[in-house]
Amino acid sequence: MKKLIINCSIFVVLLVSCSPATEKRADKADSTVAKKADTVVTHIPAKNTISKAEIPDDLSALVPIDILNSKSTHVYEKYGIEFSGNCYSCDLAGLSITKDKMVWTNVCDEKDTFKLNGFSFSTEGNKTILKTPERTYIITQIDKAPVYELIIEGEKLELNNKRISRYFTTPKALPLFTEHDCGDFEG
Repeated sequence: MKKLIINCSIFVVLLVSCSPATEKRADKADSTVAKKADTVVTHIPAKNTISKAEIPDDLSALVPIDILNSKSTHVYEKYGIEFSGNCYSCDLAGLSITKDKMVWTNVCDEKDTFKLNGFSFSTEGNKTILKTPERTYIITQIDKAPVYELIIEGEKLELNNKRISRYFTTPKALPLFTEHDCGDFEG
């Protein structure tokens, strides 16, 4: 009788282990893994789409501005042309960004430039992010006037005779902002 029970138990174990239900479970697990792999493949082209984003046209020519009246709610009175960097020390840097280079130019001497090649960029809403091995440049449009804020993270950027402003606008919008007349300066 013991032999019969042992043989029946072994037969049942073998029968259960070879049942098609176990194979279906394995197929479901494999199909889940395959679906996950497909999802990963689908996300890779999405990242490529982001890297193919275009740099906003406004960034091709930016001129430095500064906060002149922080209490003002009118954008053209709040920001304006910085007197010291344009009239006295003449050390402000304008910025031009295209898809393959970034150029910093002294506002008083267009021949005094610093060029930077080899960066990656992405756009996220009103932000354009440029990355080099040393730094990350985040340019955010903070007002539709347009006013852009530049934040540089990473190693400090040292440019000879080109001081980097925190705020920029386009040459087309510049006349709308508050101006100081350099002729009033007696330095």
